[in-house]
Amino acid sequence: MSNYTKLNLLELDDSVGDRVPEIEGRFGRTPLGSRDIGVSHFRYAAGFRSPVGHRHREQEEAYVVVAGSGRVLLDGEVVELKPWDTVRVAPETVRAFEAGPDGMEVIAIGGPKPEGGDGETASADWPD
Repeated sequence: MSNYTKLNLLELDDSVGDRVPEIEGRFGRTPLGSRDIGVSHFRYAAGFRSPVGHRHREQEEAYVVVAGSGRVLLDGEVVELKPWDTVRVAPETVRAFEAGPDGMEVIAIGGPKPEGGDGETASADWPD
C-alpha cells in the first residue's frame, strides 16, 4: 500500500441523497484507505433543516463550513455558521444542521472509527 492517497471528494458517489434528497453526502474514509481519519463532504439544500441529529459513543468530529451558511444545533444550543467556521464536537453531543438561504457545504473530519461504527441517531429539538 502507498504511503499516501489522493482523492477528490466531489468525485465520490453521493451516499445520502437516496434517503434524504435535500442532502448530498460523500464519505472518504474507505476510499482513502484511512485507518484513523474520516473525511466527508456534505451539501445541504437551501433552507433544509435536519429533522434528526446524531451523536457518537467514541468518535470526536470537526465540521468546516466551506460554502454557504447555516446553523448547527448542539445539545439544544443553536450556533450560527458562515464560511470557514469550524466546530469541534465531542462524541456524546447531539448535532444537527440547518442550511441558510444559499445552502451550505460542510467538510466533516472524524477520528478513529470503532469496529462496526458508533454513530447513533438522536432527536433534534430545534428551539424555534
